[in-house]
Amino acid sequence: QIVGKIRLEHMPLFNHWWQVTLYLSARGLTTGAIPHESGVFDIEFDFVNNALVIRRSDGRQQSVPLESQPVADFYGQTLSAMDGLGIETRIAATPNEVDPAIPFAEDYEHREYDPQAARLFWRQLVQAHRVLSNFRASFVGKVSPVHFFWGAMDLACTRFSGRPAPTYSASAPNCPQFVMVEGYSRELSSCGFWPGGGKEGAFYSYAYPEPAGMSDYVVEPEAAHYSAELGEFVLPYEAVRTAKDPDGDLMRFLQTTYA
Repeated sequence: QIVGKIRLEHMPLFNHWWQVTLYLSARGLTTGAIPHESGVFDIEFDFVNNALVIRRSDGRQQSVPLESQPVADFYGQTLSAMDGLGIETRIAATPNEVDPAIPFAEDYEHREYDPQAARLFWRQLVQAHRVLSNFRASFVGKVSPVHFFWGAMDLACTRFSGRPAPTYSASAPNCPQFVMVEGYSRELSSCGFWPGGGKEGAFYSYAYPEPAGMSDYVVEPEAAHYSAELGEFVLPYEAVRTAKDPDGDLMRFLQTTYA
């Protein structure tokens, strides 16, 4: 969230907050190029070398270790590294979409970092990104990148009908309502992968607004189901990982739930 908020501070507003997301990289997750002065900078979570790397287009760079330490310490080190590169940044320093939302500078409670778990999650994202990218390619209308939302921790791809949607009324913990309203301001069909929904996480698919009868629609593969609690179709990651044709099963899930 700290890195996502740094990107938010320096990027112009895109539709549906696409300017705040992270992207998959060959080593972890990256902000991509962020405009600054006459050049750009980027920030990358390197899960191979366990470091947060900040790079400027003039060749300068700084890094912060990814290791067990309080959030407050990581926050201070990250902003110090930014200052060291001459990229002055002041963010809204409280997390969103979590409860309780402890200000970063005051959070000495959360301090655990498991590099193996981080790498395993990244490898899940690598597999999901590959199939979601192929699914995205078949749609010629307005469609989001395959990108990572750091609030809900999901890798998502969203298609749009082009029509306005009813004003969104649901909420997320410690997240301004106007954020949600903009995110769901147009009719959409969204899919992706997140750490919940199964023992090893799950793929999901939903629409807003939800069409009548959607929950009764028969989808594939057999392991997929509609969750009334979540309001979306869910396919456990472990069901895909252990399938004879993982890519095929996931693509059938994406296609049938979109249909």
